[in-house]
Amino acid sequence: MSAQENHAMVRTVASTQSEMTEIILPNDTNLLGNLLGGRLMHFIDLTGAVAAFRHSRTYVVTAAMDHIDFIQPVRLGDLVTLKASVNRAFTSSMEVGVRVEAENTRTGAVTHVASAYIVYVAVDEHGRVQKVPQLKPETPNEIRRYEDALRRREHRERESARRVEAKLAVAARAEAQEKPQQSGSSIH
Repeated sequence: MSAQENHAMVRTVASTQSEMTEIILPNDTNLLGNLLGGRLMHFIDLTGAVAAFRHSRTYVVTAAMDHIDFIQPVRLGDLVTLKASVNRAFTSSMEVGVRVEAENTRTGAVTHVASAYIVYVAVDEHGRVQKVPQLKPETPNEIRRYEDALRRREHRERESARRVEAKLAVAARAEAQEKPQQSGSSIH
């Protein structure tokens, strides 16, 4: 299927859903018996990538982990379940939302422990950017998430522009500081 044909397709949020469950073992935890944040981020990235793949049907690369909230610790022995789906598809990128819940294996209590937003970009086997299908939100919750994803994207773009401006200002100051030293350092 060509990139143009892929982009012309429309997929539902439900068709992108991904779920993963892991039991938290000693190698996954810190000295306090809590799941390592980096390990949880790895689980989040994998689950999100599957959702993005299901939508794009091509390779995906992680472009940004836009936002992650660690709400509660996950303990040794807990079952951690991650649920992901595409919130919105743009031209070649997709925002995926991931919800993480922990289940206490002794009591059965389930707690929301983390949430994250990740941006993936679709690429071919040579790493070239590919267009992705459109996404059709159907439920009120999917529509809300679809609209929220656009606001987050606009915020990311503003923040990116702000960072570029800050880097340029730092470079300009550094260059301005070098010039007086260069002109005043001549030997007579």
